[in-house]
Amino acid sequence: MKLRFFLFISFLIHYSIVYVQNMDFSCGADEVNTHIFSEHPELQSGYLRAKQQLDAFTKEYVQNHVFDKSGATYIIPVVFHVIHDYGAGNISDEQIYDAVKQVNIQLRKLNADTTEIVNDFKHLAADVEVEIRLAKIDPDGNCTNGITRTYSPLTNTGGHVVKSLVHWPPEKYLNIYVCNNVGPNLAGHALMPAVADTIPEWDGIVMQHSYIGSIGTSDPFKQTVLTHEIGHYLNLYHIWGGNNVPEFYYLPVGNAGNCAYDDEVSDTPNTIGWSSCNLSSVSCGSLDMVQNYMDYSYCHRLFTEGQKLRIHAALNSSVANRNNLWTNANLISTGVIDADNLCHCVFDANKKVICAGESVTFTDLSYHGITAREWTFQGGNITSSTDSTVTIVYSQPGVYDVSLKVYQGTETLTETKTDFIQVLDKLPTSNKLIENFESETNFANRWCIPENELFAFQRTPYGKDSDYSLYVDNFNGVPNSVYSIVSKPFDVSMYTKYVVSFDYAYAKSGGGNGEKLYFQVSEDCGETWVNKNVFVLSNTCLGDVETEFFPTQDEWEHAEKLVVVGTNKSNHEMIRFQFGSKNGNNFYMDNINIYNEAEMGLAQENSSHNLFVYPNPASTQFVLELGEGLLLGEVELYAIDGQLMSVTHVQNQSAANIDVSMYANGTYFVRYVSTNQEPLVRRIIVAK
Repeated sequence: MKLRFFLFISFLIHYSIVYVQNMDFSCGADEVNTHIFSEHPELQSGYLRAKQQLDAFTKEYVQNHVFDKSGATYIIPVVFHVIHDYGAGNISDEQIYDAVKQVNIQLRKLNADTTEIVNDFKHLAADVEVEIRLAKIDPDGNCTNGITRTYSPLTNTGGHVVKSLVHWPPEKYLNIYVCNNVGPNLAGHALMPAVADTIPEWDGIVMQHSYIGSIGTSDPFKQTVLTHEIGHYLNLYHIWGGNNVPEFYYLPVGNAGNCAYDDEVSDTPNTIGWSSCNLSSVSCGSLDMVQNYMDYSYCHRLFTEGQKLRIHAALNSSVANRNNLWTNANLISTGVIDADNLCHCVFDANKKVICAGESVTFTDLSYHGITAREWTFQGGNITSSTDSTVTIVYSQPGVYDVSLKVYQGTETLTETKTDFIQVLDKLPTSNKLIENFESETNFANRWCIPENELFAFQRTPYGKDSDYSLYVDNFNGVPNSVYSIVSKPFDVSMYTKYVVSFDYAYAKSGGGNGEKLYFQVSEDCGETWVNKNVFVLSNTCLGDVETEFFPTQDEWEHAEKLVVVGTNKSNHEMIRFQFGSKNGNNFYMDNINIYNEAEMGLAQENSSHNLFVYPNPASTQFVLELGEGLLLGEVELYAIDGQLMSVTHVQNQSAANIDVSMYANGTYFVRYVSTNQEPLVRRIIVAK
């Protein structure tokens, strides 16, 4: 058919978007930021040259190969980059393996539902003779399973920016990015070859995780969306012509005017495009090919012989280096035609911190070509297993090792993770928590650190009014990482509310900002977690600190959170702090305290009365002063756990000196009680 659509030079980016089913397909104008030519007008001429080159090559290739019946298969190495925030979007390896399987079934016309193709089009259905395979060798020559995983909040935006996180050479690999979100009502988007040739750092496909494969977070109804996107990657337009490109020239699906346009493929009838599956629809004077993978119909069944030729043309063109992907040298370099060599032993667990009596599921993630395996569990209810997935119950508190040995014939690899599983006593020892990190033993008895990583939470000799605190080596660490510290269970069954307070120190750096501290609570011994607060960290007084940050005493901040106890009144409540790393500087925490809000009347601490405590911190004594004078009453000093430490009687005096020389370093509360006004509370730090 004759191509008849207009090209607006300022809107010349061929970029494809698949919209979620049953949505208004005309509402995608703000979905993806594609202001590329307005921001980089110098790229327009390069794009036009690439498109003209590919168009001319495609026309000649189709003319010369229309009767080819070689039967050879083009193999494309692929890598899936899972960009996640530790939620549902961190999909399983199995879901990705299934996606590869489903794509290849559809590309090779092996899907059983080809019998359902409308009779008028059955003779056009093509085996495209293209296959994708997960890479087995990464760009550095290392063994891989063709899946990378990167933590980043960018998973919730899903635009081109995710490609800056990780991007393998596009002339060697098809990069597929899996995200939580790729835009409102969008399922995926891909760059077509002419644009990818101009902007190679954006070459690839971005997919919402729930449209990957047919299992896991996806379902069989969505399994053809990735195939649709691969069609765009290989230079296929939507079947009604043009592209849905937000803020660039595009043809919305279902518009009556689409009959005037074309997809540059001779055996696909003109159509307006469909989001439904009316197999008898006639929109442009002939039966519509609603079942084509490049429509929006969700009853996809076929590519045509004409689309196959266009795909082969793209794979033989040098535009975007698609002609290098399937070369023998590249297939060897990426490992996709080699035998499955055993090269990596690795496993993971669905939980690393549990309470006694609970279970952990372990999964073997080793590759390639595993023929047998042997698990060894310390402290579990079974000592060994040979299954790829094993669930173990741990009955006794403790810290336990896990080991896996994998086999390929006589060749073996072993992975042992020391202190991998932490099993907590489900019965709490206290209904309070006082932690200043001075004692390494107390720290180990009260807290768990799930991430056994170099830059995770650790004790450090930079305390707030003390010798030690806890810190994350964020200055030297890996951006976009998440580090956790989890309390052991404590009893809140007698509380309606409790207070969590802590001191922290943090500095920005010129490399970035945006670190967050998530405060979470679990009422079921760590099985599920609920966000109670998100602290966006900043220290405007310090500004950017370009060298490694070590806090002085006046660079600490104080934070606290009032927690309403759930209806379960848990006697094994746990709290978790999660530090979300970006590109900032070090983060420090100290003096984490948990206590009953009612015990100290903390709500009155910020009363408008002019009650002053100084110096604060104090070493041997402090002064309590009330603006209108201390009338007949008492000054009570409480430890953070509610223990009454001293009582000082006052009568008609402007101030009182309170001796603290005999008390240990820490946080205390001063409570002034008189007969003619409400009790007043202030916090005091003792530091010697």
